[in-house]
Parts: sequence; structure tokens; C-alpha cells
Amino acid sequence: MDNMASICIKNATIYMKDEIIQNGSILIESGQITCVKPGDIAYLPKHANIVDGTGLQAIPGFIDGHIHGADGADVMDATGEALDVIAGVLPEEGTTSFAATTITQKFENIDAALMNIADYNSKPGQAELLGTHLEGPFIEKKKAGAQPVQYIMEPDINKFKAWQELSGNSILTVTLAPELDKDGEFIKYLYESGVNVSAGHTNAGFFDMKKAMTYGVRQATHLCNAMTGIHHRDIGVVGAAFFLKELRAELIADGIHVSPEMLSLIFANMGSGRLILITDSMRAKGLKQGNYELGGQPVTVSEESAVLEDGTLAGSILKMNEGARQMLQLSDVTMQDVIRMTSENPAKQLGVWDKKGSIKLGKDADILLVDEQLNINYTICKGVLAYKEDDK
Repeated sequence: MDNMASICIKNATIYMKDEIIQNGSILIESGQITCVKPGDIAYLPKHANIVDGTGLQAIPGFIDGHIHGADGADVMDATGEALDVIAGVLPEEGTTSFAATTITQKFENIDAALMNIADYNSKPGQAELLGTHLEGPFIEKKKAGAQPVQYIMEPDINKFKAWQELSGNSILTVTLAPELDKDGEFIKYLYESGVNVSAGHTNAGFFDMKKAMTYGVRQATHLCNAMTGIHHRDIGVVGAAFFLKELRAELIADGIHVSPEMLSLIFANMGSGRLILITDSMRAKGLKQGNYELGGQPVTVSEESAVLEDGTLAGSILKMNEGARQMLQLSDVTMQDVIRMTSENPAKQLGVWDKKGSIKLGKDADILLVDEQLNINYTICKGVLAYKEDDK
């Protein structure tokens, strides 16, 4: 197939934001969606490639707003080659765009990762690098999780400004512990500059979160992990995510970071409108079991999880379609719910809803063809066929 030619998807069940089209067609030209309709498209561009979607569902590409690495590469490697590896392998799991996520580390290591992201140009046929998720170092030591404690620091507007400049203004999300920002000035600065402020690796209580929201916190990072849980006298960050309707929350739906029963409880309380599925995956995703590293720390990877020497979970090896499948298996969760959690909500949270997150005329042609179990048959990234199941 000529990747640069127009593409016409035929005979698919098409999930648009407010409509499901049976036996429909999608025309893709110059990387964008130019026609969506029931039945066939009468006049196709010359040399258009035909993709038969019979028995398949066309849904928007997944957006992973929190990913450290995959296939042996990590964002903190700070090389173009590492980002190429990550961007190149993600379409296999249905991810068409992502936010490269850093970890708490030495300043010079974060500097290098951010400069590398600033210099990187996304390539046709790969997942698009949307920007940066700065996870730490403005976090609570008692909730460090797999973040190296020795590099954690207090909120610092000047340090963030320097990092934002090094990143080429690519920092989209900052994960921080809001209780450390006593007067809220740091959070206010981030929010007013358009950054998605996410509470994570935090010991905040419910009233800390209510206060932080007045400053600009609008998200919780990997819900239930590295934060305060629900207690009958203080419902913590998890309870805040349930209770405060302005908050969205990331969720690692691997059944390990959050048990299947808790996934059901979260969905019952939050629905699909405020949940954002992520992988939080590290470099071992897609590789065999063995010994790896995250943030300079040794990590042991089994078939299911990645852990530090003390047993602390160290990111995941989850693929986006696996997390989406885990949610789809819950009672009352529909394909439309999955689309909100994997595409629509992250697009809105990261400020790219105008061009991504749904199948709509004029938007980027980031489209998946999947079966009912969310197995990926085709992945199209900005109009280029990036993955075909038969070509594995």
C-alpha cells in the first residue's frame, strides 16, 4: 500500500462522537478526514487505497498521556532514536499519539530529556509526539513510589520556566503534590500558562484537593496509586476524584495497579466522562521478562508487572488496547465509553480536541479498525497506515 496516497475505509461500523454509522465509509486525504458517510463514497481520488472494514469497528486512535517507554527505549534516554522506537511501536497497540513522560531525576538528566523532545520531529507512520508530561520532581517523598526520592524538590516556578523553555514549550502536563504549594502560586502559574496540572505522588487530603482546585488542579495522576485513598474521616485524593466533578483522573487499567473490583467502583462513581486511560509503561513493554531500569533504578519484569527491588510497582508493561479491553469487560461499559476514556477525554485534557480524539471531518485521520475484543487490525496515524495485523 502506498502510505502517501488517499485511503478509503469501507464497510465499517463507524463510531463518531454522537452517532454510530453502520456499514459506512471514511475518506482520508492529506492526513485528514474529508468524508464520513453511510454506504460507499461515490467518487474516490485517483489511486486511493481501499481498506475493507467488514466486521470491524472504526474508532478514534488512542492517546496515551502518560508513558515512559516501550520496546527497550525510555524518554529519559534523551535520544532521538529512543523516541523513534517508542513512536514506532505504539501503533501496534492502537496508540496514535502520546505525551513523552519524564521521571524525577538529576536536573541535567531532565534537561537532556526535555531538549531531546524539543528537537524531535514526529515521522509519518508513527504515533505523534504531542508534548511532554513532567512527572515530578515537585512531589511528596512519602508517596514517591518509583520516583527516586533523592531528586525530589519543592515547587519552583523559576525551575519550571527554565524547563519549559528547554522543552520548546512542549510541557503539557505537570504531576505534582499540591499540598507542597502552600500559597498556590506555583499551581496558579501552571494553570494560567495553559498547563494541565495533575495531583500525583501526593499525601493531600480531601480539603487540600478542594483548595488546590481553586488554584488550577484539574486532574489526578494514576488514580489510587501514590496518593491518599478513601478513609471514613478524610476521603483523600481518590474520594476527591469521585466527588469533585471538575476533576478528571488517569487510570492504569491493568488489574494490577488497580484491582478489577476497584475499576468497577471507580467507573460506577466517575463514569467514562472523567476517566483517562493511560499505560504509564516503561521500557520493558513488549519485551521478555528480565531485569531493566527506570529512573536509574533496577526493575524486575515478570509476565504481568514491573517492580523495584522492594516490590514497589515501577510503571507498567500495559498496552493501551489491553487496558481498554479490561474496562470493556466491566458491566455497563460500552465501546462509546472506551472511546471517551482513550481518545476524547485525553484529547480535551491535553488541549488537542480541535484536531484529535474523535472521527470528524477536518480532524487528523488517527483511526483504528478493531474487532469487538479490541484487537487491533489496522492503525492509521495522520492518514498513514502505521500498522496492519496481517503484516506482523
